[in-house]
Amino acid sequence: MATLLHIDSAVFPQGSASRDITAAFVQTWREQHPAGEVVYRDLAADPLPHLDIAAVSAGADNALRAELAAELEAADAVLIGAPMYNFTIASTLKAWLDQVIIVGHNAGVPDGPVAGTPVTVVASRGGSYAPGTPREGFEFVQNYLEKVLTGMLGASVDFIVPELTLAHVKPEMAELIPLADASRAKALDEAAQKAKTLAARFAA
Repeated sequence: MATLLHIDSAVFPQGSASRDITAAFVQTWREQHPAGEVVYRDLAADPLPHLDIAAVSAGADNALRAELAAELEAADAVLIGAPMYNFTIASTLKAWLDQVIIVGHNAGVPDGPVAGTPVTVVASRGGSYAPGTPREGFEFVQNYLEKVLTGMLGASVDFIVPELTLAHVKPEMAELIPLADASRAKALDEAAQKAKTLAARFAA
C-alpha cells in the first residue's frame, strides 16, 4: 500500500487555485489507487512553529522534527500546494521545510531516506512569471523549491504551474481571463495525468 503525503499551504481555505489542483490530484490518486493512504497536512489551518535554537540543536532528537521527518520518509510520493506570496512560498511552508529538513539525517547525506521520492509541486501564481515575461526574475517559488528539495533531500521534483489566477478578480487583468482559464484547465489535466501515472507505478 503506497502512501501519498499531501501538503497544502494556501492561506484561503476556499477559492484557492493550488488547493483546487491538489484536490484534483488526490481525487485521481484515490480513484486509481484505492488501497493507497493519503496523509494530509494543512499548514494554514494548523501551522508549525518556526525553527528555533532548541530544535536546531536537537536535530532528529526533537520530537516534532522527528515526527515530520518520519512522515516524509514514509511517503512514497509527496504533493505540495505552493502558491506564490510576495514572489516566494508561504511562511508556513518554509516552516515545514525548516523543521523537516535535518542535515545529517535526511539531508546532506548520500542516498538519504528521501532520495528519489517523487514530489509534485502545484506552484500557482496570480500573474505570469514564465520565461520571457517581464517578471521572470521575480520567480522564487519554483527556483527555491527545486533547489532545496533536490539539492538537500535528493527528491525528484515535478511542477504544475497554474498562472494568472487573479485575472477573474482584478479588473486590470480582465483581458487575460481566457489565458487564465486555459492555464487552469491545463493544470487540472496535468494533475490528473501525473496522479494516474504515479498511482500506476505504485500499484504495479
